[in-house]
Amino acid sequence: MAVLEYTIADFINRESWWRNRGLLVLNIYLILPLLSSVLNGLDSSILNGLQILPGWQEYFHHPEGKTLGLINSAQGIGALSGIPFSPYVSDLLGRRASMFIGAIIVLAGVFTQALCTTVQVFIGARVLIGLGIAFSINAAPLLISELSYPTHRGKLTALYNSMWYFGSIISAWICLVAYDRTGASQWSWRVPVFIQATVPVLQMMLIWFIPESPRFLAAKGLESQAARVLAQYHANGPKQCDHLVAFEMAQIRHALNVEREIASSPSYLTCFATPGNRRRMFIIISIAVFSQWSGNGLVSGYINIVLDGIGITTTRTKAVINGCLQVFNLASALLGTTLVDKLGRRKLFLISNIGMLIVFSMWTITTALFDETKTRTATVPLIFMFFFFYDFAYTPMIISYTLEILPYNIRAKGLAIMNFSAYLFNTFNAFVNPWALDAISWKYYLVYCGWLVLELVFVMLFIIETKGRTLEETAALFDGVRPRNTTERRESATLSRTPQYVPRPPRLEKDNPDNYFELHDSSSARSSAFGSPSHIELQEYSRVQSGVFGSASHLETQSEESAITAVNHHHDIVS
Repeated sequence: MAVLEYTIADFINRESWWRNRGLLVLNIYLILPLLSSVLNGLDSSILNGLQILPGWQEYFHHPEGKTLGLINSAQGIGALSGIPFSPYVSDLLGRRASMFIGAIIVLAGVFTQALCTTVQVFIGARVLIGLGIAFSINAAPLLISELSYPTHRGKLTALYNSMWYFGSIISAWICLVAYDRTGASQWSWRVPVFIQATVPVLQMMLIWFIPESPRFLAAKGLESQAARVLAQYHANGPKQCDHLVAFEMAQIRHALNVEREIASSPSYLTCFATPGNRRRMFIIISIAVFSQWSGNGLVSGYINIVLDGIGITTTRTKAVINGCLQVFNLASALLGTTLVDKLGRRKLFLISNIGMLIVFSMWTITTALFDETKTRTATVPLIFMFFFFYDFAYTPMIISYTLEILPYNIRAKGLAIMNFSAYLFNTFNAFVNPWALDAISWKYYLVYCGWLVLELVFVMLFIIETKGRTLEETAALFDGVRPRNTTERRESATLSRTPQYVPRPPRLEKDNPDNYFELHDSSSARSSAFGSPSHIELQEYSRVQSGVFGSASHLETQSEESAITAVNHHHDIVS
């Protein structure tokens, strides 16, 4: 007898998410971890705005050269100090606890920075803020990726990094408003710094009201709690026997079991222990480097110097260009976010790299012409065009793609390696860019032109498509793992196996009356709280016979197979 083989696409919600109370509440909750990216953008961009302000320049005696490079790289130094430890906190204490710790540290750094009186204290405060952000940017995308609804995961994780520009917009325009209101007063730079405290205060107050990651709960042996979270927010109620919940729980359980067999105590070395993991790390580190070395760092950290180099010297004009650029960046990143699931990851990267190479080459030519002839050229529009192509893929995809290709047991550490690599090369940029621009002017742009060619070649050769797959199925693309006797197991699962239940009386726990998933070592979940086993078995068997749905146990078997063999999202008829 032939039955349909199911994938997760068969059980997803078909109505608009805002009409489903569980999904509506879940997506509102996920705004809080999204704010971590806003905080990162706000703090990373604040110095770009402060450097334009005469009040900041005068208060700190017009820093330049090594001092300016150290000020710009201080946040990166703090982040580099905290990133190696952040995944251990995320995996040991949970994603929410790590975000809470990060918010406390950031808040302390913000107040120190806002009240400082010397450049040395200012630099120390920047280091402290970077340390706190390291914990926040590790935990927040993990929570979004592991808690979001399957069909929303790609967009939400892409949206996460795109929200960096929302913080950047706030930073740019607050600096402009502060300048208009206070002129060269020291409050022109202290007020924007104080505003940075808003996000960590919100996260400290609200983080414990949102649910924990189901994958973290399952990894800690709390499968019942994980199932309740999935049921409440993915299945819109306490129905832990929902087919989608059964499918997701089975994939999570099986993936965790396989990962435990591969590495019982994962460390950073685990990220490089297998051919599949080494391939992941090669791609992740590469795109992290590309995100900082594509030429974007010239404007992101030193727009004041870049605009001086093309003859734009007035404070207000610089501030307006900076503010408009950040709004444009956010719009470009959101456009890329909406196209993630339509065009696919690989196509977005290709469009981005081809566009950046062409436009940056034109940008280099116009800057060289101004340097030689002092004639105004179209450099500013080209800067906007360059950032359109950069934001189209690298802003939404660097976090999203990293999380998609990493299995659970190294997901936090792999993300930490990506963040560490990005901050390391961003810190390098902060030191080198001002020196290089002073020394060789526009000729320094030629280095980035050559590097963009290498980036394009890399994307063409190594970026693979992950569109339309669950996290567990994507992981199988790299590992190429197939279970022993796959053919026999699949035949047994789809043709011979009928729902089997443990013959034990139903049990209702006082604190968990809707307990569907029993905690035991078996790789399948069994019903123990919904009627008699025989009744459920007959009911589910009749559904299998009619070809409508499989039982929870049957779905789990198929889900375990798909987690290993990366079943595509079409119905396969097994005969």
